Amino acid sequence: MASSTHSARQRLIQAALELFTAQGVSGTTTRQIAERAEVNEVTLFRHFGNKHGLLLAVLEESAAFKNLGESLIRRASPPGSVYQALKDYASDSLLALERVPEFVRSVVGEADQYPAENRRALGRGLTEANRYVAQYLATVIQQGHLNTYLPAEKLASLLNGMLLGYAVIEFTSEFHELWEDRDDFLENLVELFLRGAMSPSPESAINNSSENDRSIEVADLPAALVHEILRQARRLGLQDYALAYILFGAGLCATEIVNLQRSHQIYDEQGHFLQITTPGLVRQVPVNQWILGKQYGSYTNNPLIKWLKSRKDNQLAMFLNPAGEPISESEIQNHWESWTQGMLTPQGKPPAIAQAQHTWRVEMLMRGISLENLSILTGCDRAQLQPYARRSREKAALEQATRLDHKPT
Repeated sequence: MASSTHSARQRLIQAALELFTAQGVSGTTTRQIAERAEVNEVTLFRHFGNKHGLLLAVLEESAAFKNLGESLIRRASPPGSVYQALKDYASDSLLALERVPEFVRSVVGEADQYPAENRRALGRGLTEANRYVAQYLATVIQQGHLNTYLPAEKLASLLNGMLLGYAVIEFTSEFHELWEDRDDFLENLVELFLRGAMSPSPESAINNSSENDRSIEVADLPAALVHEILRQARRLGLQDYALAYILFGAGLCATEIVNLQRSHQIYDEQGHFLQITTPGLVRQVPVNQWILGKQYGSYTNNPLIKWLKSRKDNQLAMFLNPAGEPISESEIQNHWESWTQGMLTPQGKPPAIAQAQHTWRVEMLMRGISLENLSILTGCDRAQLQPYARRSREKAALEQATRLDHKPT
């Protein structure tokens, strides 16, 4: 019986969402909702009291928005890039709203027709929607990955309020010039949000697994240290060598690596590429056979290709843990620590895995790639890549000064 009741409730919520989306809240009757859900109106009233009580349930319990929040919370453990997590959440939230524009217009345009108690309930529903974002923010703040002078609940309200404001403006007006497009809005929203109310903690500045922080301090590794890391990885086996190879040869972060499948590589005599799939973006990156002046195989015979050809299993994932399951970010970190044990950077610190990506980006710029093309390969905008451009110019200046010092007078 409980299962049947739960099913009727969910059918009513789904039916209401569909009808509210198609014809607005005022234009939808409880009889229409009950008929679409294949229950009688008494069942609707028993569960929700009235139509506006059902509207509140739609806002609070819509699976799409609940899943967005739960997905965001999961990204706090293990912690990754806060920038990317919030941007993905904001992007996915707007996509969900864009699927129901008539529903958004109706809720906004007809709210003054709701009874006072329902408007208060609607306000509580919006507050409840903040719970997931607030929980995520509270976790990363507690972990020390963000410094902030506002409580997590206030930060969540600001973020969701700005997202809802964007949707209202987009769905109710045209030809404004407030932002170029949705991506422009998202980029500036998250940047303003993080810079205005938060700042990265000192500890997370270099360990961020996906470097989307525009003010990042670039810390690339010297060639001798990179080659030693690759040598140590090679000693530990084919998979270790392949992992280290794509960290330094393709500039990927751990988040991108765990999503790679065996079918995502493309190679022939002309080149070796990996297809990277992230929310809202599919791109290809080259796997370089040359890393800081030393060649690691060829386009058709290198550490990654050798590792995949050695596989006898049926797993789709490109990299595996000892149990034969897809590797996790924390397990990649463990591999990194085993390769770099006892090593120190010129700054006197153990090498951080994010520095592999720093090194690749700086090297690509040193070898002559344009900032525009690096933006295409990395999925970052030009502003995010400016610190790497500055570092490459600094290295070029040092190299030129060194060459001049060797010239006879």
